[in-house]
Amino acid sequence: MERKVGSGNATVEAEADGTFVLRVDGSLQSQVDLADPTHLGFEYVRRIGDVLDLIAPRKQPISAVHIGGAGLTLARYVAVTRPRSRQVVLEPDEDLTEFVRETLPLPKRSGIKVRGTTGRAGITDLYDDSADVVIVDAFVREAVPANLVTAEFVAQCARILRPSGLLVFNLIDGTAGLGFVRRVAATLRSGLGDGVVLAERKVLRGKGFGNVVLVGSRASAPEPAGSRAQPPYEVLPLAELAGKAVPLTDAEGFVSPAAPAGTFGR
Repeated sequence: MERKVGSGNATVEAEADGTFVLRVDGSLQSQVDLADPTHLGFEYVRRIGDVLDLIAPRKQPISAVHIGGAGLTLARYVAVTRPRSRQVVLEPDEDLTEFVRETLPLPKRSGIKVRGTTGRAGITDLYDDSADVVIVDAFVREAVPANLVTAEFVAQCARILRPSGLLVFNLIDGTAGLGFVRRVAATLRSGLGDGVVLAERKVLRGKGFGNVVLVGSRASAPEPAGSRAQPPYEVLPLAELAGKAVPLTDAEGFVSPAAPAGTFGR
């Protein structure tokens, strides 16, 4: 199926394995398995699934905030693995959300609420100490919005997180020295303190563009073993990636590196 949405031309295509793939202007956005939402097709999404599995035991409800919606893959995962969870998705493209609801319908009583707003605007309306996890997985034209990785935004996320809550970023980098993700790592450390990095070895070694998942917490951040993800990815301390990088701020006006088409999905 195909439809014009606010962010471009959206399509949903059936795959041979029974899953469905969402694209916008040809760019891969999400892979959804309606029959088994615990099936996380994209490798980096499995990494975040590993992190979610460490927040609380299976079947125990959690409170999750998703910044960036697309096919709602991770929200569906939480709804199935932890029924009765409260989930808020901040997705500004309401046409895209409507298209996804029609072509990839959510189960009844999923507990997933989608709000048609940006992450930066929508997070200010959320209550203090109300979330167990905030997942930031938002892109505009293959780049991460600059105002979603600054110290000011991290402070807003910290405000709504519970003391043991996690802030998770899905980022893209592949530039020499990984300058972008290093600075976001420094920003996350300055706002929350502890954390880990999950990424393929080739990306961390600067040998190609790819997803880098950062996890921050005021408490000790969980360290998933990564046994479900293929190819193997490394888990290293946030401080090791950040090094001596300087945190990002709203005043800087930077531009994040744009990923090659097809690098990411959500």
